[in-house]
Amino acid sequence: MAELGISGVRRGKTYVVTTVANELVERPKDLVNRNFTSNEPNNLWVADITYVKTKIGWAYVAFVTDVFSRTILGWKVSPS
Repeated sequence: MAELGISGVRRGKTYVVTTVANELVERPKDLVNRNFTSNEPNNLWVADITYVKTKIGWAYVAFVTDVFSRTILGWKVSPS
């Protein structure tokens, strides 16, 4: 679709860009070389942040997950 210059229909409000990468700033090192596998528990933890629109505003959610067991080890929800 991108090659043809077309896209799917988007209903409602458009998405919000929350991060604009600055190419001049040094980025953190990739310590696992994009290899998200583990042979034992507590060997590799990964984290992710996402946001969800609710009736009263945006909620930001952060998770820490054990790669081996795919268990959520901890999470936090915040309005900012």
